[in-house]
Amino acid sequence: MQSLSHLIRETIPNYFRDLPVPDSFTGIFSLSFSDLIRLTPLIAAISGSTYYTVRALRGPKEESSTTGKVSKRAKVNLNIKKDNPKVVDTCDIEEIGSKKVFCRCWRSKSFPYCDGSHTEHNKVTGDNVGPLIIKKGD
Repeated sequence: MQSLSHLIRETIPNYFRDLPVPDSFTGIFSLSFSDLIRLTPLIAAISGSTYYTVRALRGPKEESSTTGKVSKRAKVNLNIKKDNPKVVDTCDIEEIGSKKVFCRCWRSKSFPYCDGSHTEHNKVTGDNVGPLIIKKGD
């Protein structure tokens, strides 16, 4: 505990007091190499805290199943009929029977029918998408 106290009361204030902080932005070019090295821990701490703050504020991200890359603005359709310019499915009303459940998250392995993939999608993205259920009236 005494070493922590020494760090907070003496080491850190002495470090800040002795830093070669330039008076202007262009003053950074007049610093020597050793001065820049002495500024490195402070620059790293500021950069790291800024990065993680911005990352937290950006919100949840979605991972593409085809590329594995993470993007906040990921495409909705990741792998269904990608060779077509537009995905269009039709279903004859006579084929519906009493009820059909259609996918709206684009993650179903049996697209256009829902297989429950939206549950995992919602957990990953924080979304609340569910299926479209069409049933015949009684």
